[in-house]
Amino acid sequence: MSEFLPIGEWADQAVNFLLENDSGTFGALGTFVGSLTELVEQALMFIPSWVLAVVLTALAFRRVGWRFALFCAAAVVVIIGTGFWNATMATLALVISATLISLMVGVPLGIWTAKSRLAAYFVRPSLDFMQTMPAFVYLIPAAMLFGLGKVPGVLATVIFAMPPVVRLTSLGIRQVNSEQVEAGVTFGCTPWQLLFKVQIPGALPSIMAGINQTIMMALSMVIIASMVGAGGLGNDVLTSISRLDIGLGFESGLAVVLLAIIVDRMTESFGVTRPTKA
Repeated sequence: MSEFLPIGEWADQAVNFLLENDSGTFGALGTFVGSLTELVEQALMFIPSWVLAVVLTALAFRRVGWRFALFCAAAVVVIIGTGFWNATMATLALVISATLISLMVGVPLGIWTAKSRLAAYFVRPSLDFMQTMPAFVYLIPAAMLFGLGKVPGVLATVIFAMPPVVRLTSLGIRQVNSEQVEAGVTFGCTPWQLLFKVQIPGALPSIMAGINQTIMMALSMVIIASMVGAGGLGNDVLTSISRLDIGLGFESGLAVVLLAIIVDRMTESFGVTRPTKA
């Protein structure tokens, strides 16, 4: 680190200050995140694989079409056949938990930045920082503040994956047709009614695109989070690297790819307006 501008030393001191003076807050946050992740994982593990496969295939047929439904069925057979079903469900639990937290924070933040120029002035540079900082860097303070395990993995994933939903929520709200907004005001809508009955429905395609991108970024990050003991398919990928095991790396990587395709197509379908039949 440079003695002229010791930014790294300042960052280290800031993390140590938080550890010494606000451990209770981080303990409560860690308990909440850990409980949420465990609850989601136990729910996914409780459902038999064949039941989840049938539900997933039926949903794929309903939302996308029969070709994608066949792909989902084949993907589930491959994942189960290679023995990565439990690891895949653990990874999916991490993704769902990180996505839920990202949406709880990101959607209101996006609405706020759409309505306040001052908020956008401060939030947008922060989002740039969150998106461009190398993903591995987030694991260091997360591990220091929360130890090893699922909690630091999920929280590092939240920081990495949240920017798209904030940006696209803000963009969608700002791009709602001004005539629709004026009509709502004319008919006497309160600011909350205008938001929930006019602006959010009008911005829904953009918001859903942000959710889709957040989920995909979360999936990429939870694999990296195996370095701090988050578990899931990332553990198998990391093990394959340490052992130079090509077979294990290919099989675990294939499970990640199949899960990513399924999640991407399914979430994308909810942001597309399906034409109604006459």
